[in-house]
Amino acid sequence: MSMSPPDLPETIPALAAYRDWAAVYDSNENRTRDLDAICLMAAGLPLAGACVIELGAGTGKNTAHLARHAARIMAMDLSPEMLARARERGLGEHVRFIEHDIMQDWPVEAGAADIVVGNLVLEHVRELGPVLIRAARALRPGGQLYLSELHPFRQLRGSQARFDRADGSAARVEAYYHGVSDYLAAAAAAGLSLLKLDEPIEDGRTISAETPPRLLVLQFVKTA
Repeated sequence: MSMSPPDLPETIPALAAYRDWAAVYDSNENRTRDLDAICLMAAGLPLAGACVIELGAGTGKNTAHLARHAARIMAMDLSPEMLARARERGLGEHVRFIEHDIMQDWPVEAGAADIVVGNLVLEHVRELGPVLIRAARALRPGGQLYLSELHPFRQLRGSQARFDRADGSAARVEAYYHGVSDYLAAAAAAGLSLLKLDEPIEDGRTISAETPPRLLVLQFVKTA
């Protein structure tokens, strides 16, 4: 399914923050991370026997779910520290973790994937277009792209990825704003058609100006 990845650039946005976050990512309280995992499991993606590419695999928080169903997974992340945690999960030989910047050409043949999954990664990407073009290239005709991101309404209110380091100090992760129309336009330009759009919020909460949706979840299909 894959070729050897190119060397990574020396400096990648968010790389230093994720080096520190890896140590506490799975243990810190994180409602966005937890809701994201629930949404992926409920998405109804056709994972059985599928060849899956995962973007921003991190510590393997969602890779474990994918691995229970998919035939093959190539899980990419730019952080070696996060990937070290993911590999400790022992998810099986059908799962391959690769240190890679998704803004660079992906180490995969065109049309090799049935599904591309990206969770909480694109807020750290300045331009959506190159990523969605690469996703479309990697997908076979009829293949699906699933994206789950911090809702742009939350971003407009000042929210972004943040965490407390092991020493207790607070850290923010470099992030960029993308509106709903930005995702839809980039997907359309890449030849991807919208299947579903959802704006989840935690159970027991009501959407309002004070509590906007936590996530933006999008599913696309490659039509040609």
